[in-house]
Amino acid sequence: MFKRSVAAAHGPPECCDMRGLLSFLILWLLSKKDMYGQEIAKELAKRKGEKPNPGTLYPALRDLEKRGLVRSSRHERKTVYKLTKEGKDGLKKACYYFCRAYGEIFREYKDLCA
Repeated sequence: MFKRSVAAAHGPPECCDMRGLLSFLILWLLSKKDMYGQEIAKELAKRKGEKPNPGTLYPALRDLEKRGLVRSSRHERKTVYKLTKEGKDGLKKACYYFCRAYGEIFREYKDLCA
C-alpha cells in the first residue's frame, strides 16, 4: 500500500518531473511564515523528499524577488525571505490554476492525501 511517508522518503516518482513546482512551493511556504534559505530548503525536503541544492534554491529566490513576489532582508547573519502583497496575489492565482488543472485528480485520489 502506498503511504505519503514512503513517497517523501524516496523523492518524487520517476514518472513525473516535479521541478516546475519549486517557485509555487516557495511562495506557499512563505505564506506560512518568513524564512531564511536553509529553513526553506528543509521544508522543501520534507515535502519533495530531497533537499534542493543552493544552485537551485537561491536562483529561484532571486527570481521571485526580482519579480516582486518576495522580499529579502538581512537579520544578523541570515537573509530572511518574506512574501509580498504581489506574492500573496500570485499564490492565490497559482492555487486557482492548480485547482482547475489538477483538482479532479486530487479529488479522485483523496485517500492518498489524507
